[in-house]
Formats: sequence, structure tokens, C-alpha cells
Amino acid sequence: MRNVDFRMFAGEIVGLLGHNGAGKSTTVRMFAGMSRRDSGYLHVLGSDPDVAGPSIRARTGYLAQRSVLDAELTVRDNLEVHGGYFGLRRTAARKRADELLEFAGLSDRARARVGSLSGGMARKLAISRALVNDPDLLLLDEPASGLDPQARQAVWTLLGQLRRRGVAQLLTTHHMEEAHALCDRIVVLADGRVIAEGTPQELIDRHAGRSMLELRCRTGGGVRAADRLIGHFPGLHTVGDHLLIPTDDTDAALATVRRAAVDFEAVVVRSARLEDAYLALTVKESAR
Repeated sequence: MRNVDFRMFAGEIVGLLGHNGAGKSTTVRMFAGMSRRDSGYLHVLGSDPDVAGPSIRARTGYLAQRSVLDAELTVRDNLEVHGGYFGLRRTAARKRADELLEFAGLSDRARARVGSLSGGMARKLAISRALVNDPDLLLLDEPASGLDPQARQAVWTLLGQLRRRGVAQLLTTHHMEEAHALCDRIVVLADGRVIAEGTPQELIDRHAGRSMLELRCRTGGGVRAADRLIGHFPGLHTVGDHLLIPTDDTDAALATVRRAAVDFEAVVVRSARLEDAYLALTVKESAR
């Protein structure tokens, strides 16, 4: 990790974006006090994780990408047993389990085995388990990965409720829709360093322009077209035979494309999205 510098505040959701190996998981593990840093400064909830790891973890919830639920236990037992790890006595653990089951909409499944739950229900239970200790900071690794749209929306709703309660949340995701829907601020990582930071809309405005000109080139023509146009559009990138050009003036951009004699079959003009900004950023970075 090199020069990773950002802050989080209560009630804020910060998203970490980046390709595999960019440093997202390492950053989260350092926040959780699970990985030691080689240099620099890190304060989590006002303390240094290398010095006060146990006390920080007592105030932190962690949701792994892969399920850590015990499939042989009931929904309720998963919560109560986990509460014991944080020193909750049996009565307190039961009360906390009741609160979390209601919060997640799982009260009617309290006695069900985890193995009988749908993917969305299991993910809501995993989030609930990460909240057993009533954390001030929640670390989320791909919170809605692999879920269908309805289940994903249910998870997003829970995270939005936690934001309103003042819980700070740091999440990693590869889904731009999720990042745009949830995050107050986004930090983009590449090769262990921050290459961009801002609100979703700020990143779109800075790196994708107001609109996106999307051309479908004839088979095999995307790369050749990109070579002809990269000097005119630094943020240009290709996806298969599709050429994506961020622009604030689509008419002028299309005129430039035609002057370059690019062979294309179709044109789509649409509003720029977070994914466009992310691709433009990472294309620039890989070209260095």
C-alpha cells in the first residue's frame, strides 16, 4: 500500500473500488486490525489498530464476502452464539438477537436452520451477526455479491437504515450500481494507492463527462478505432467491439469520429454512469 489517505465519519458509507489486487481487502484488514502496516499512520475509532486492536474490534462489525454462518445452527442460535464472543450474557444475547431478527425481517425464521434460508435471507442474517456488538464501524466485503435484484435491494435497505443510525460503513464492491446507490463517497484504488476520491457524481463529472457516446464498431474494429481516436478523447475506452467516449458535446464528438473515418454500425447517446468514470480512470492508470 502506498499513500492511501482518506477519512471516514459517523453515518457515512465509503466505497472502495478497484480491480482484484488493487488493495481493497488489505485496506479493510488494516482497519479491522487483522493486518499490520509497514509504515504510515492509521487511526480507527480514535486509536491505532496495531496498539489497540482488541478494543477496536469490540466496536467493529465485519462482514466477509464468503458466508461464515454455521449452517447446522438455527438463525437465532447463530446470533446468540456470536454474541457470546463479545461477552454478552445469555439474557443480553437473547435480547440482542430479538432486536436484530426484527431489524432484518427474520423474526419468523428464528428457528429455521441456516441451510434452509435463501441467499438473500442468509446475507441479511450475516449482516445481523456483524451487528451483534452494536458496532460504530461496519466493514463490508462485497455485501450483496451473488444476490438476485430483489435480495440485493433488501440488503441495501438494511445498510441505509444503519447509515441513518450513525454507523460508519466501509465497503468493497465490484458493482458500480451498488456503489452509486449506497456510497456517500468513493475511493478508487489501483496498485495499492488512491487514484481518485469523491462522491459518485463528482467522479462521473470529473472523469466521464456529462454524456457517453457509445459506438458499436464492426467486428474487430474497436481496437483500430480506439487507436485513431485516443488523441482526441483521452478518456476513451473499449468493451469488446464497443467504443465508449466520454464527452460534454456529443455532436462535436460524433463529428470527430466521422472525420477519423471510423467504421461503426450503431450509435447510442446516454448519460454517463459511475462505471464509465471507473473504466476511464483504470484505463488511464493501466496505460502508465
